[in-house]
Amino acid sequence: MPRPLSSRARARRFRPLELAIAFALVGSLLAVAVPTFVREVHASRFVEPVDGLQRIGAAAVVYGTGRTIAQAFPPSAALTPPTPPRGHCEADPPGTWEEPTWVALDFRPAPADAPHCFAFSFESHLGPTLSRFRAQAHGDLDGDGLPSTFEVTGQVGEGSAQGPVLDPGMFIDSEVE
Repeated sequence: MPRPLSSRARARRFRPLELAIAFALVGSLLAVAVPTFVREVHASRFVEPVDGLQRIGAAAVVYGTGRTIAQAFPPSAALTPPTPPRGHCEADPPGTWEEPTWVALDFRPAPADAPHCFAFSFESHLGPTLSRFRAQAHGDLDGDGLPSTFEVTGQVGEGSAQGPVLDPGMFIDSEVE
């Protein structure tokens, strides 16, 4: 006479209700985890331009402190590197950030030989009663030819007791390009 199977030997089958509950729990977890993960990855891609422009803005304000309005900011610097990397990050050749404006602002987007994904520019408009600057970061993270643009501005004017200031906010165009 055959012996009955022990509880361990019997195959456990899930009932439809148990499967439905399991799928609902997994679906709920994914509904929370996936958007959070995507948001974190998305935010990490924009640390470079936001941090870089904040450093440029702060350095421009420090540069202008104690100078005349007509000399408040360093001269303009073209987009560096001349073309933003498309779809990937690149390290710059030696000397890329040795232009006088970048040296005066003590700026480079990443340590030497480290890849970065954005190109930066600095534009100054100097006058006897009002001087302004605009710093921009351009990047093409997905390589489709449509760049993201981040921008900060600052100014100093005649009669300004506080000296050069960074304008509030940051302009962002095509953040998710």
